[in-house]
Formats: sequence, C-alpha cells, structure tokens
Amino acid sequence: MADGAFNALAARYDELWSRSTIGRLQREAVWRRLDTLFRPGDSLLDLGCGPGDDALHFMHSGMRVRAIDSSSEMVRIARGRGVDATRLAIEELRGLKGVFDGAISNFGPLNCIRSLDRIRGPLARLIRPGGYLALCLMGRFCLWETAWYLLRTRPGKAFRRWRPQGVASSFGVRVYYPSVHQLREALLPDFSLVEWSGVGVFIPPSYVTGLSNRLLTRLAGCEKRIAGMPLFRALSDHRLLILVRNGS
Repeated sequence: MADGAFNALAARYDELWSRSTIGRLQREAVWRRLDTLFRPGDSLLDLGCGPGDDALHFMHSGMRVRAIDSSSEMVRIARGRGVDATRLAIEELRGLKGVFDGAISNFGPLNCIRSLDRIRGPLARLIRPGGYLALCLMGRFCLWETAWYLLRTRPGKAFRRWRPQGVASSFGVRVYYPSVHQLREALLPDFSLVEWSGVGVFIPPSYVTGLSNRLLTRLAGCEKRIAGMPLFRALSDHRLLILVRNGS
C-alpha cells in the first residue's frame, strides 16, 4: 500500500513541497546543518529519497550518493534526474550491501516505521564507525499544527501527533510520531545522539496557507537564530537529529 500511496504522490511532490516556499525554506534549513557534517568525496546513503532532491544537493557538492525509496515512481523520477536510486523500503535495509561515510533521511520517511529499533542493526552495518546519521522527522508536538487546527475547530488533527498508535494519513499510510527520547533509545548502543534542533519552528507546515513569501522568508531568518534552543526546538514541525556511529 505504501508503494501505491507514494506513487500517486510522486507526480505532484515538487508542486506540493519542493517548489513551494515553505518546502524550500525548510529543506534549506536542513542542508545548512548537514553541509557542515559531510565533505566532498564522502559516500552517503539516502533513506527514503523521494524524487531525489537531497541526493542531488549532495551530489552537486562532490559526494557519492546511494538512494533508496519504497515507491517505484519516486525511484523512477530520481533516476531520471541522475540519482543512483533503488526501490527498497527502509525496513528492508538488511538486503543492502556496502559501507557508507554517513546516511540521511529527510522529512519523514522514518515516520512511516512503527519499530525503529528494527533498523538499528542494518544501519550500524552500513555506516562506518564515526560516521554520521542525520534524521529529520516529524515530532510529537508542533505548535503551528496545534494552533492552526484548533482555530479551525478540528481538535482531532490538532492533537493527532500525541497518539502512540499512530495516525492513518490521507494518502493511506499510517504515520507515527516518536519522541527524540524514543528514537535515541531505539538506536542505542550503536548510535549516540550528538545534537538535535528544530526545523519548522517559525516556518509553518506546508498546509498553512495565506502567508506571503516575504513573511515566510523573515520567519526563516528568525528560525536560524533559535532552532537549536531547547524551548523553541520542541515546538517545531520537524526534528533534525544528528547521531554518530559508535565503535572503532
């Protein structure tokens, strides 16, 4: 079902997200941090690559990227853009070979996985000791989302992220919202959390409408200064976690 759901989304992904001002500003916030972690010549694994936006960014920076996605249509689009992409679900990482300097997963593929501890072993095998694992996923609370839906008298959506059993999304996939603590515990002892910050503290989620591009750009400027602060980062749409592979 996940393949079919994301196949249907693939053709409109750029329109709904990548080319939108909100999508661009949130993605640029992630890139600013990840560009300090990885260097030209590094080999990266992109988990849930979608149409390949992140893979292309790092490829243009001189890195070698191997990308996977559960959607055959997303993979087709990524390949058409020159990305080395393979149709493979993140839960099927045991079937992937190689050793990488680092791995990324951007904007929520891990939110579709119920038991994150099941991918710890495969990730530890694929990432070299000392390599970084950068994960951006939707968190347990988003101030923008709660306020937006409460003002529209839709409390079910305002508090949906708090449900431990997950939520059935509009495109037919169950979505889970793990806390930073849960994710950190799921990846121990092979990975240690180095830091985490918020993405979408002031920049709203993509469904928020009516804000001018000028205002959104100003909000992004404010976010640069406070995204890593403990109080503000807990209010964000996404959490960006930087972990390091333990061992020697």
